[in-house]
Amino acid sequence: MANRLSRETSPYLLQHAGHAVDWYPWATEALERARQEDKPIFLSIGYSACHWCHVMAHESFENAQIAEFLNRRFVCIKVDREEHPELDHLYMEAVQVLSGHGGWPMSVFLTPALEPFFGGTYWPPTPRGSMPGFLQVLGAVDEAWRTQREKVLHQARTLKAMLREEAREGMACDAAPGRELLDQAYAVLSRTFDPTWGGFGTAPKFPTPLDLRFLLRRWGRAREKPALDMVRTTLDHMAAGGIYDHLGGGFHRYSTDQRWLVPHFEKMLYDQALLSVCYLEAWQATGDPRYARIVRETLDYVLRDMTDPVGGFHSTEDADSDGQEGLYYLWTLDEVRRVLGPEKAEAFAHVYGVTAAGNFEGRNILHLPKTIEQVAGIGPRDLEELRAELAASRRALCEARSKRIRPGKDDKVLVGWNGLMIEALARAAAVLGEPRYLRAAGQAADFLLTNLRREDGRLWHTWRAGRASVDGLLDDYAALANGLLSLYEAEFDERWIDAALRLAEPMVARFSDRARGGFFMAAADHGSLILRKKDVFDSATPSGGALATTVLWRLGRLCAQGDFLELAEKALEDALPRMKRWPMGTAQWRLALDTALGPTPEVVVLGSHDEAATAEVLEQLRRRYIPDKTVVFRRDAPTGACRSMALEGMFRGKASIPPGPTVYVCEDFTCRAPVSGKVAALDTVAALGSVV
Repeated sequence: MANRLSRETSPYLLQHAGHAVDWYPWATEALERARQEDKPIFLSIGYSACHWCHVMAHESFENAQIAEFLNRRFVCIKVDREEHPELDHLYMEAVQVLSGHGGWPMSVFLTPALEPFFGGTYWPPTPRGSMPGFLQVLGAVDEAWRTQREKVLHQARTLKAMLREEAREGMACDAAPGRELLDQAYAVLSRTFDPTWGGFGTAPKFPTPLDLRFLLRRWGRAREKPALDMVRTTLDHMAAGGIYDHLGGGFHRYSTDQRWLVPHFEKMLYDQALLSVCYLEAWQATGDPRYARIVRETLDYVLRDMTDPVGGFHSTEDADSDGQEGLYYLWTLDEVRRVLGPEKAEAFAHVYGVTAAGNFEGRNILHLPKTIEQVAGIGPRDLEELRAELAASRRALCEARSKRIRPGKDDKVLVGWNGLMIEALARAAAVLGEPRYLRAAGQAADFLLTNLRREDGRLWHTWRAGRASVDGLLDDYAALANGLLSLYEAEFDERWIDAALRLAEPMVARFSDRARGGFFMAAADHGSLILRKKDVFDSATPSGGALATTVLWRLGRLCAQGDFLELAEKALEDALPRMKRWPMGTAQWRLALDTALGPTPEVVVLGSHDEAATAEVLEQLRRRYIPDKTVVFRRDAPTGACRSMALEGMFRGKASIPPGPTVYVCEDFTCRAPVSGKVAALDTVAALGSVV
């Protein structure tokens, strides 16, 4: 018999709709029942692509004895962390304090007042090694609640006080954010860098695209070669490793080993977005065509497999298929031979490390032990001939793979993650000259603004199956506004500027801490939170506070909004103590600080009747690696397109000078003399940033 979760839209919650556990979603009904019956809450938080969430669900939540005990002694609430990151953020911090570690599935016990007093992650149903059984844990918690109530409540109050104190920690700081913070972070990254395989630290290894983009900025500002070397080593080994899907494109979540070979096979939308931007900037900085190829293959995967027919982008693909982790992506040598035939299979196996013994549980994770160029160099094959054959082999294997049972998909559309993908597609469209990426970004933006924005301008957080739900959070406003600004710079349609402003204004009104600076993760009227936390640290996605600050810098400069610039500066000052203390967890703040410190060229381009010359100037401006540039463009003759009054300050006093195109550059509150004509305009662009 289905429980209450059957009425939800979240694929993760629907996975638990048939359990004997009397699950509630996070809702007033459940919270009120806990208060009325004076029962503790068992809060279980996970997500649809989480392998160990599936394991605990099968072992424990489908267990009749455990379900009966849970239903009798607790009010049970199941939460999708992707639908409610504000709850996940708050209670994960509590679990880390209580148990010394965190992760998913997250299992936490709350008082009826929603204060956590005990928690952990995965527990097996019966004792296993040093882990207690889940039924034992439930019994101990129940007994403590019934016989040691005051002790439990004291622990809950103490933990809540600790969480509140941590939220206030280090708010006051006399120093102003400066370049020494960037130097400190660069030193830490240099010390923890793995010079052999790239990345930072040892196994497990997670992609850190924000840190890599920070290092690219470091190289772009000062031409420090070690910074670029760290980026290239990491990107090269990730693209060659098993963490990358060599047949279908896109990146898996992380690598379980040091050399990026064995991934955790789930695919997340935000990884595709953030890594695409990182590889795109690396291509701008180096001109290496391999980086552009990775961007295209990754974004093509998203458009092919992660795009909803209505225009938004789906959240995740699972690690498991047919009950086994990674099975969809693994190959035996015999399977490769059956698809390709013996001769082509031999070449493919040699290049992609396929052996009879396998490298993962008797099967093979495709990877590149050597580059295709290296393989061609030590054999008789012509490089271009080998490339063409391997491309055909990949297509044939990908087609064969598509007939397998595909991993499960979480097809909900999350505004914040979609904002990240809109930015990636828009920037790739502009830099690589791919109109289909621009169309996809625009369609997604229109879908979100039509279906997930209310009449009062406030956002919903998630959409699935025609239904929007959950109040929007800080990162929804910030990521979508940031994506819209990148969409403007990709096609110069000024309606995106107005749309971004209409998101920034409620973002400031509802989430900013006017007293101390910075931004809260949830709005004051979000409800059912024991305290509001600031979204300071990067996780798998950028800090919402740092992304909001980035948006205010961008809009403040584009639209001459001095109040936005003041709020951004105050937010940086609020984040300063944590940036000093945790340089590795604040990469998006470092990018925002780098923007604030500059230089940040502002470029105004006015077109000419020679549209080909204007297009070439804009193309060169987009292709070159120029960190933190702001670019606006208008044609010489209005075409009836939307013109935003918010941009009038950028264009005021600037006229097209024959023969055009005309380029104005301002930097550090100083404007250079305008230049006109294709040659002069291209020379000006080249002076701003160049491809090595």
